[in-house]
Amino acid sequence: MRRVLSVSNAIQSTHPVGASLVSRMRDKLERRPELFTLFLLVALSAFVGTVNPSFFQISTLFDIARSSTVVGLFALGVFVILAAGGIDVSFTAIAALSMYSFTKLVTVYFPGAPILLVFLLSTVTGGLLGLINGLLVQSLKAPSLIVTIGTQYLFRGFLLTFVGTVWIIDLPPQMDAFGKMALLSLQTARGNTIILPTFVLVLLAVSLLTWWIMNRTLLGKAVFAVGGSPVIAERLGYNLRAVHIFIFSYTGALAGLAGMIHVCSNRLANPFDLVGTEIDVIAAVVLGGARITGGTGTVMGTLLGVFLVVMINSVLIMAGVPSTWQRVVVGSFILVAGAFFVVRNKR
Repeated sequence: MRRVLSVSNAIQSTHPVGASLVSRMRDKLERRPELFTLFLLVALSAFVGTVNPSFFQISTLFDIARSSTVVGLFALGVFVILAAGGIDVSFTAIAALSMYSFTKLVTVYFPGAPILLVFLLSTVTGGLLGLINGLLVQSLKAPSLIVTIGTQYLFRGFLLTFVGTVWIIDLPPQMDAFGKMALLSLQTARGNTIILPTFVLVLLAVSLLTWWIMNRTLLGKAVFAVGGSPVIAERLGYNLRAVHIFIFSYTGALAGLAGMIHVCSNRLANPFDLVGTEIDVIAAVVLGGARITGGTGTVMGTLLGVFLVVMINSVLIMAGVPSTWQRVVVGSFILVAGAFFVVRNKR
């Protein structure tokens, strides 16, 4: 009996510590939902690496970074819109119109144009197309999903009807050189050269800019306030028109930038490219902890969601998972993350 009592006392003495630890972990997950996304990312990496140890190579990391750049730029724009309680599905059409138009313009008429000017023009054009979205959403008082579905068809139809449908394979030298520019180059044991392209720095720079806007400026606070409750935000003095114009213009500008990087990295301009990637991008942002209803989300969570979706789409095959199962895995992860976030919000 004395032994039983001593064991019971020991359990009771340790129980508060365990309960406190669980409570702290739960509180941290509630404050930082992107930690759950990180857990999913680590679990997926461990699974793929266990099945195929070649996953844990620097070349795989370089491939993930390269593949995440364009998706990440799209996702940062979508994150800003979701934080304000909106949604945009026209960003791929904006990217395609901007990148193809200026690639064709430079190739045919200005082959010697500086690469910075090319990127600037594509980014500004994307921002102007996004501005159209913002003005339509604000003036029509219509759901942003409906508006951007309409502009998606409008932008893509304009591209294919008036700009062109032919692939541009021979890019100007400056665009081709930018796509090949290496930030880091390594030699493998087999004698192969693997590179980390310089354009991954663009994603890093835009991530820092987006974080600063959303966390250190009044504009960022206004975006989250509008996503929480537009009525209350307006009563507090926030300008809804300015917020809508900013979020859609910013997303459009990032789309134009991403489109041009896509052209340079693939070394061709295809007007039919990027169609259908909207779901993957939105899924990445949602997996990163942003709610469709607005008012939440972080840049770090968005990037983790991007890495998770990119890994599912490009690395699962290393574990012997057929490519046809990629959508199933993405959908399953969204359901798991969605259930977690619902429980978190209820608490």
